[in-house]
Amino acid sequence: MGGQPLVIETGKLAGQADGAVTVQYGDTIVLVTACISGDQREGIDFIPLTVEYEERHYAVGKIPGSFIRRESRPSQDAILADRLIDRSLRPLLTKGFRNEMQVVVTILSADQENDPDILAIIGASAALSLSPIPFAGPVGATRVGCIDGELVLNPTFTQLADSSLDIVIAGSSDALVMVEAGAKGISEGVILDAIKFGQQANQDIIRIQQQLRDACGKPKMDFTPPEINPEVGEAVSAIIEGRLNDVIYKVKAERMEALDALSEELTQKLGDRFSLQEINSTLESLTKKQVRSQILQGGARLSGRAPTEVRPITCEVGLLPRTHGTGLFKRGGTQVLTIATLGSMRKEQLIDTISQEESKRFLHHYNFPPYCTGEVKRMGGPGRREIGHGALVERALTPVLPREEDFPYTLRLVSEVLSSNGSSSMASVCASILSLMDAGIPVSATVAGVAMGVIVEDGKYVVLTDIEGLEDAYGDMDFKVAGTVEGITALQMDIKLKGISFEVIEEAIKQASDARCFIIEKMNQTIGSSRPELSQYAPRMQKITIDPAKIGTIIGPGGKMIRSITEETKASIDVDNDGTVIIGSTNQEGAEKAIKIIQDLIRDVEVGGVYTGKVTRVINIGAFVEILPGKEGMVHISELADYRVPSVEDVVKVGDEIMVMVTEIDRMGRVNLSRRAVLQGLSADSVASGSP
Repeated sequence: MGGQPLVIETGKLAGQADGAVTVQYGDTIVLVTACISGDQREGIDFIPLTVEYEERHYAVGKIPGSFIRRESRPSQDAILADRLIDRSLRPLLTKGFRNEMQVVVTILSADQENDPDILAIIGASAALSLSPIPFAGPVGATRVGCIDGELVLNPTFTQLADSSLDIVIAGSSDALVMVEAGAKGISEGVILDAIKFGQQANQDIIRIQQQLRDACGKPKMDFTPPEINPEVGEAVSAIIEGRLNDVIYKVKAERMEALDALSEELTQKLGDRFSLQEINSTLESLTKKQVRSQILQGGARLSGRAPTEVRPITCEVGLLPRTHGTGLFKRGGTQVLTIATLGSMRKEQLIDTISQEESKRFLHHYNFPPYCTGEVKRMGGPGRREIGHGALVERALTPVLPREEDFPYTLRLVSEVLSSNGSSSMASVCASILSLMDAGIPVSATVAGVAMGVIVEDGKYVVLTDIEGLEDAYGDMDFKVAGTVEGITALQMDIKLKGISFEVIEEAIKQASDARCFIIEKMNQTIGSSRPELSQYAPRMQKITIDPAKIGTIIGPGGKMIRSITEETKASIDVDNDGTVIIGSTNQEGAEKAIKIIQDLIRDVEVGGVYTGKVTRVINIGAFVEILPGKEGMVHISELADYRVPSVEDVVKVGDEIMVMVTEIDRMGRVNLSRRAVLQGLSADSVASGSP
């Protein structure tokens, strides 16, 4: 594939796992295992699959940089890979299956050219196929790039740097299962061509997994999904007949209250015959069926909208007085506030993983507190969902950000989901671009995002624009698309079916384009481009270039000099190995002072030059004066004044500032100074020669 072998092997490693394979592509090798517990989890309504993506620093010949020198919490890259694998497998696992399943991916070797995440998806599919776990796979996965207008299969990291597209396509033998992409404003047509290209390549990967399964696979467990007791369905239907429509067309809060009231009524009337779980499961099933059938039959959606209609939008910027930039975006019942903060380049995030990336200057953090859905829950650190949504927004906005060379700042966005009723991640894209423009960050275009859904049944389907919460829960697809008016910058597709056709994807992408342009038009009515100036509270960054050989002079022994400049001026100073120095300060006076100190530090002392310096020491025969930072010379007592000086202390004392001329730099580098030359207007030559 892509000019090099893809090797899947089983039977050598991890023999006690229910399924285990290694996958090799180039010098990148992953071990993937699949295991299943013997007991079922009762009382859950989801498939209990967990995926763990274990990065090992030894895979790239590194020792971890943490204090304990071993891997600990998963990195963001690992969490995103977890989600990528999970979303590719979950649709093909048997619904109703309640045994705990765990897929563990261990990166054994990484050549830093071929990304392990694609191999991990393939390996997870192969391990599940070999195991007794009921699985409707195999699944193939490929990455597609676009370089100079040509689609490239499984591009290397080096190639991706020049690619306008980075898209991962996972699919079964007859349908797409998962798609995720980042792009630089690429057209919908190229995206669709890339999906076709990748899915075609997936077929070879699926075939070799089928051959492996036929040769080495274990018998699958017998499992029949539980069916709803028909008596419960009949009893519940008889009580709520004709009442569901009135309930589902209420606004979210009223709908939830009405459904709770129905559940309580059913429990009172049927609780002596059926369990609470049976009653609520049946009510949920009937509600889902009603919502789906209404939409499929051409009826109005939950909020009374047409399939292509976007919910009402409101936008606002500049809400918080002391932040650098704020954007508030509301679409229907979903509301997100994003705050932009600018910092110096030394505030960039350092990365200690097996990837080649060592730092990040653009960060987006997504918070989803329980109050945004009107719930009471324990609050802790960000979960996988929060990290995944934050990364998706990062990917959507990165193509429109200014380059580091032109805008030497670290950028952090924080999206606070204040209210959620569907597609808070895409609302975060919209709120984020508003905050960037409000902060005066020169973005190249406005970016908006929208979530598309689909309902498929009996050969019919309806694509829905801007899905809300219940449409997401009861629908078959959540397809997030973000981009500018010109093209797509990010997309992510999750499905609940065993696969979805290319025709549905094509229609969803085209429908999303119309919605995206509509949303951008609404946003532009609030703010159409970046403000001409940065926020008054944002640091100003100024860049100067010095001789790289003089970097040590600025830093000083153990960083002493650069720390003293920072303490004195309150400015941040970042020095690159190429001699680029970036000075940042909210105070212009402090920045200018720091620049002057740096320029003085690297200036060479010149004979004949006149300097204002500070007296640092006084001895019997003269005074030492610091004429530039870290550079001093001596003024002989005979050169302290234009008259005979009886004692040095009669003219100067430590701490005095005096103007002196450099008259000589001897062979040992010692600097001789004269105050008399300045007072009498003499030249350095005349002083050195002893002329009056």
